[in-house]
Amino acid sequence: MQNYNNITNDTNINLEAFQIRKALMDTLANRFSTYGYKQINTPTFEQYDLYANMNGTVNHDEMIKTIDNTGKVLVLRPDITIPITQQIASKSKHLNEEYRYFYILDVFRQLVDQSGNKESTQAGVECFGNPSIEVDAELIALAIHSLKDLNISHFKIEIGHAGFFKQLVRELKLNPQDLSELKQLIQAKNIPEIAPFLDRLAVDTQLNQAVQEIPLLYGDPKEVIERARKICCTIAMEEKLDELANMYQILEDYNVQDHLVIDLGLINHMDYYSGIIFQGFIENVGKPVLMGGRYDKLADQFAASLPAIGFAFDINGLLTGTNKQVDLPTLTNDFTIIYENNVQKEALRIANDLRGENFTVLSYPLTNQELDRIPSLYTITILETGKKVMINGDSFVFRNMKELMGLVKEGLN
Repeated sequence: MQNYNNITNDTNINLEAFQIRKALMDTLANRFSTYGYKQINTPTFEQYDLYANMNGTVNHDEMIKTIDNTGKVLVLRPDITIPITQQIASKSKHLNEEYRYFYILDVFRQLVDQSGNKESTQAGVECFGNPSIEVDAELIALAIHSLKDLNISHFKIEIGHAGFFKQLVRELKLNPQDLSELKQLIQAKNIPEIAPFLDRLAVDTQLNQAVQEIPLLYGDPKEVIERARKICCTIAMEEKLDELANMYQILEDYNVQDHLVIDLGLINHMDYYSGIIFQGFIENVGKPVLMGGRYDKLADQFAASLPAIGFAFDINGLLTGTNKQVDLPTLTNDFTIIYENNVQKEALRIANDLRGENFTVLSYPLTNQELDRIPSLYTITILETGKKVMINGDSFVFRNMKELMGLVKEGLN
């Protein structure tokens, strides 16, 4: 038989881990709400066709599939942005108002390089209907605000522009296979291989030099933007840089510039991003804990025009990086009530009255032998001879709830 103490210790460890995780998610939910986002949900099981018929989204091989009792192929939710977009597009093909949503949901993917856990939790926001750079900047500021709420002081947000790279490669006129290979080389910043790759394709000299410069366009935002202007081949590329520069000015007004770098070699695997894209890194985590960007064209695949931008935090990554720095809500109860059997009815009434005031309350007969193991801020003793509450080591007599609340309020002050 397993030792009882070991079972208790294991339970405490699991409880603490759960509380830390919940505190982190509650912190994010509270911050999202202060920016006007409302929480929503999407189904755990989605129609496979929702993803199979879409271009540039989730890798089909990564989706976890099943079949329902009617023979339809379903997938465990591999993405959250797509079903939210689909739901909005089904109700409105054009938006004349702004919709702000947030979610904290599990996603399921079987990644080649992650043979273990196929489930992860994402906490993210989606803003529909507003294509302005002010919203782009606000979303990045929200991400930074959220990280600060988690007491994470050392982090960087890398910002790029999907449109800048897309305008450049459009000039290259590459076939899909060569384009995919080039993206992989740039994303990996594999600079030694890029030049031979472009030489093999006999790319124009000016374009060749511009592409080779892309992975190097990383660092101080103002400096990188100025360097990038020198490789612009089209007016459209210059316009994308102007968007980036104007957005950065707004972020300076948010006073978050110390956490920002520009990376014009940032290429997200989700091809539906069309404008600003960004990812966030924190200490002790070797992959992004935040990914997001603008995806104004995603709803086109649902025959709708819905400008949108969003991001998602990886909860597991945040938990690793915060190293339990999250402000853990106390596991101490507010009140423990100890009572004699002959006044049980009154004791339980007081317990329920306190719970009605949103206090956490435990109640036990006086004969209970485990009372010394139960941490509480206040201990109430209800005997036939009267009622007392212990506050900061001092005992006070009270007659009713009004007097009890007065004593507690005075004790807190």
